[in-house]
Amino acid sequence: MSSTAGPANPDSLPRLVVLISGRGSNLGALIEACNNGRVPARIVGIVSNRPNAGGLAYAEQHAIPARVLNHRDYPSREAFDEDLAEVIESFHPDLVILAGFMRILTPGFVDRFTGRLLNIHPSLLPKYRGLDTHVRALADGEHEHGASVHFVTRELDGGPVIMQARVPVLPEDTPESLATRVQRAEHRLYPEVVRRLCSGEIQWRDRIVTGDNTPLTVPLQLATNEVVPDVEAPDERSPAPRDAD
Repeated sequence: MSSTAGPANPDSLPRLVVLISGRGSNLGALIEACNNGRVPARIVGIVSNRPNAGGLAYAEQHAIPARVLNHRDYPSREAFDEDLAEVIESFHPDLVILAGFMRILTPGFVDRFTGRLLNIHPSLLPKYRGLDTHVRALADGEHEHGASVHFVTRELDGGPVIMQARVPVLPEDTPESLATRVQRAEHRLYPEVVRRLCSGEIQWRDRIVTGDNTPLTVPLQLATNEVVPDVEAPDERSPAPRDAD
């Protein structure tokens, strides 16, 4: 994936499909970054596994095609993932972006999209994989927390980390206040990673992540002085728990 100088033909831009389960604030940040030209890409589809996901409002606001596949309508995780993969493929995506998609994906699905499947996780991976990252960071007395964008592999939250955003932990922090600041960092981090992938600065080659043609031995770090306006979500924050079924 790469971009060229000057106004881009929308049909020539890398195609993004974004998967959501809830309010979709990272989706909103990506839409804004694509619309203002900061990310040389086009979101061609939004898919939710929850019919009432607040983030679906972005699809209507920005005239982006959206599909809902309610996972509760399927007899198994494998059956859901098979239909999900077909819906995604119908958009012919260059990248598939998990933005608060609260499903554990099956190995077959992950293998199908390996190298073009991204996720953002609210911790400085490999620390605090899984849930309740902010509570765990505070309980451990961490002085620094943050978010990581990684390629998705079969190992839960274990794929190669591309870039991280670091957030200081303040003495007065609660899980809620820390989560709010980490989410603001996510809104800067995710578009920047997508921008670098679409421009070719970051690539996936034979299961190795490269930056400017050099293998990344440690994650890139988002510059703390990069300022991007916060994104208003279409509904109140109501994160869904990670599905266990």
